Amino acid sequence: MRIVLVGQPNSGKSTIFNSVAGIKAISSNFPGTTVKYSLSKVRILNQTCECVDLPGTYSLTSLDLAEREALRFLIEEPVDVIINVIDASLLGRSLELTLQLLELQVPVVVCLNMIDEARRKGLLIDAEKLGELLGVPVVETQATAGIGLRELLRTAVRTAQSPPSRNHLEFHYDIESIVRTASGYVQSHCLADIHLPARFVALRLLEGDPAITERVRQHRPDCLKFIRKLQTKLEETHGRSAETVLSAERHAAAHRIYQQAVKIQHYKPQWRDQVDRVVMHPFWGYVFLVLVFYGFFLLVFQVGKSIEEPLLNAFSAVSKMVVARLGGETLLAQLVDGLIQGIAGGVGIVLPYLLPFLLGLSFLEDLGYLPRAAFFMDAFMHKIGLHGKAIIPFIIGYGCNVPAIMGTRILDSHRDRVVASILATMVPCSARTTVILGLVAFYLGPAAALSIYFLNILVIAVSGKILTARMPESSPGLILEIPPFRLPAWRVLFLKTWLRLREFIVLAWPLLIAGSILLSLISYWHIDLVLNTLLSPLTFVLGLPKKVATVLIFGILRKELSLIMLLQAIGTIHPLDVLSPGQIMAFTVFVVFYFPCLATLSALIKEIGLRWAAFAVIFTTGIALFLAALVRWGLFLLGIH
Repeated sequence: MRIVLVGQPNSGKSTIFNSVAGIKAISSNFPGTTVKYSLSKVRILNQTCECVDLPGTYSLTSLDLAEREALRFLIEEPVDVIINVIDASLLGRSLELTLQLLELQVPVVVCLNMIDEARRKGLLIDAEKLGELLGVPVVETQATAGIGLRELLRTAVRTAQSPPSRNHLEFHYDIESIVRTASGYVQSHCLADIHLPARFVALRLLEGDPAITERVRQHRPDCLKFIRKLQTKLEETHGRSAETVLSAERHAAAHRIYQQAVKIQHYKPQWRDQVDRVVMHPFWGYVFLVLVFYGFFLLVFQVGKSIEEPLLNAFSAVSKMVVARLGGETLLAQLVDGLIQGIAGGVGIVLPYLLPFLLGLSFLEDLGYLPRAAFFMDAFMHKIGLHGKAIIPFIIGYGCNVPAIMGTRILDSHRDRVVASILATMVPCSARTTVILGLVAFYLGPAAALSIYFLNILVIAVSGKILTARMPESSPGLILEIPPFRLPAWRVLFLKTWLRLREFIVLAWPLLIAGSILLSLISYWHIDLVLNTLLSPLTFVLGLPKKVATVLIFGILRKELSLIMLLQAIGTIHPLDVLSPGQIMAFTVFVVFYFPCLATLSALIKEIGLRWAAFAVIFTTGIALFLAALVRWGLFLLGIH
């Protein structure tokens, strides 16, 4: 049995999915974060079921790629029952999607999630009355606390096994007559090839839905001519587009249902309303934005700094002792030293910064602050020629560039998706943040590290301006849901942080260890001398020692590797003994901007194609080379050697 979770963004679908299937999807108090579906097997009422979490969608009229993926799944994949997850505090606007789902003639269960939030707003929802009006079961839940989830899933299984009979939504007489005529024609002429409910197809065709229209065009193009005549009749009768007329009918029906099922009490202002007055203020909001991210940066740095030095000293002492006992320059000693260096890199350098960074980012997500930050950054995005929604994948990119690039699917324009994907590769992900904090901030101070972030923002802005100027296209204004502030559920917060941290532990850390051992072998057999000589023009331009060249190759696999390998290549955990401050800055700037890691490159190829991915590699590496050389020689001329 396949149970599919469908709902508007930020309704709590992923939270329910994670509660049922274990943490397998990133859920956050941030609209538009899910751009692909997640799937897991669960055991309900003594049978194995498949649970699917679809991307958030405001309607079944396919607009952006995420909504198209949700619609594609619903009409092409087998679905036994739909759980329509609704933010109960926003019931009025959510029912229109519910009415569209009912048109699919698939068993539906309505989940009134965040019912506690609705009550806080003074909304008293009669779930039984709502179920009668819709003709489907309705279950109240509070997903973050796990309340009502067991009953929700059991109801879904029972509904799939014995679907209740229900009537479809009736429109006003003149509109309904046209819809019935279209449904009858579709039933007799199209369904043999389309395999979807006749009324659903008829409504989608009348509304001009591109996905369904294209599907019909491929099988029965003659149907479109007849439907077009009915469209014209509907538009001439009402003086508006057919899509607007049908949307208005659903809106009116949703409003009637809402009025009959909901009683509204007096709303008492809460602490979040007072906070929003400051956070969303036209002036103080920007001040608060700077303070939040500056405080976040300092917190991550202070936590990492307090842990990094004692751990590195301990591992350094162990490494020296073990190598001495194994004979110093023997092959075994070099292999063991490489193993210890790789383990030390993960424990002593990456994790001290990565863990608080991911925890803090998850906290800001679940709190609901990131959409507010996106709102304030909208003007910035338009100045560089992009849609304001592009800020969402950029913010995600501070965690990892791969989901950031996948997140560009929420952008409607192909040009915007291409430009945003290229720029997202330059956003300092958690791996690059580790290099910035573990190298620059730790040895040169927080101010030097912050300067790299400011430089990064400036370069992204200028690069965006250049790229969008080469591909001129107007970007519409931003419409972004601002969810209410919510105190994060600590269990979900820690589990989500673990899900993100697990990627480093399972995928990246073994690469760090393998890379460290490989570098030891390369050094033992003196292959590094050949590689360093071949890449000496690069290190000469950057003003770096020749021995650093091999390190930059390893950084292509994972950006953390460049820092671990650097300390191993120069033979000390105190880089200032070998490198000048200017060289450390140049090295870090180059690592922040140059060649995307292989995982990011793979995501680029998948999302924007090989040609644009190759352009992104050349473009970012060129910027990295220019900026790193500029920083190195600029500081040299200023007397900072």
